[in-house]
Amino acid sequence: MIIDTTEIETINSFSKLESLKEVYGIIWMLFPILTLVLGITIGVLVIVWLEREISAGIQQRIGPEYAGPLGILQALADGTKLLLKENLIPSTGDTRLFSIGPSIAVISIFLSYSVIPFGDRLVLADLSIGVFFWIAISSIAPVGLLMSGYGSNNKYSFLGGLRAAAQSISYEIPLALCVLSISLLSNSLSTVDIVEAQSKYGFWGWNLWRQPIGFIVFLISSLAECERLPFDLPEAEEELVAGYQTEYSGIKFGLFYIASYLNLLVSSLFVTVLYLGGWNLSIPYILVPELFGINNGGKVFGTLIGIFITLAKTYLFLFIPIATRWTLPRLRMDQLLNLGWKFLLPISLGNLLLTTSFQLLSL
Repeated sequence: MIIDTTEIETINSFSKLESLKEVYGIIWMLFPILTLVLGITIGVLVIVWLEREISAGIQQRIGPEYAGPLGILQALADGTKLLLKENLIPSTGDTRLFSIGPSIAVISIFLSYSVIPFGDRLVLADLSIGVFFWIAISSIAPVGLLMSGYGSNNKYSFLGGLRAAAQSISYEIPLALCVLSISLLSNSLSTVDIVEAQSKYGFWGWNLWRQPIGFIVFLISSLAECERLPFDLPEAEEELVAGYQTEYSGIKFGLFYIASYLNLLVSSLFVTVLYLGGWNLSIPYILVPELFGINNGGKVFGTLIGIFITLAKTYLFLFIPIATRWTLPRLRMDQLLNLGWKFLLPISLGNLLLTTSFQLLSL
């Protein structure tokens, strides 16, 4: 049987075309993920710079100003320093748990960003159970902290890991009940549907006005979940040296540092989505492209406006946890647990029952 060379060349070119299509499909699939990771990384650097500048203003000192203009490269310099530092591992600790713990803490928080809508149809995964996906994924982070504390073979670290687990359990329940109240008002668990439900009535349709009690409980619970002052008991330096971070150095210590700011950013984004109307400006901006003569790029302009509004609301809200860190004293462990179980849990349950009653009466 004789095969013409032109047929062989045709088959080879077809196979090359198919392989190129597969590579293009993989790149196109990874592009949104890589873009989101890059944006989150830049967002964390901005938060670090903002916290240093705001804390310097509160304490009446200068703050970072030498690394780059206005000190904007200081966080980048600190990250480079952590990368170059020696990575020490306790000789009597559990090496596998010690190494896996920081990764679990960071990855579980990174996955939460996949359900956050930054604009109209600008979300990585519009899940029908988006808000509960965030709660379920964020619950994995304390497991990584507990593994880190146990793998360090250090009593202070282990106690810090136990505190992190106890604190997370105490404040996850009120947080979930507040989210459930929002879901009842929006008749959906999708983050996109929750934002669109708030856009019907403009500024007064924000869930901040419809759920003021839930907003306060959500704010306190999210601060406790992020282990921010006055709730930073798992790493209280007066009692536990540095908690579960005591034995860590180099990039592994940097991962815990990144995880705390990632958690703070994702909590602020969810406050924006659940209570502050998300990407909606709450005043019509349809006429803005006509005023500036941008008629052709209306969709692109609207997308950019949505991203800008979401980030603006997020970073404005971030002023509250940053200022709280330098304002309130740290709670004791018994006070922290009493606040979660004896106050926030009954209040969030009552808020849920009240929301359910109003929803039933409106049917």
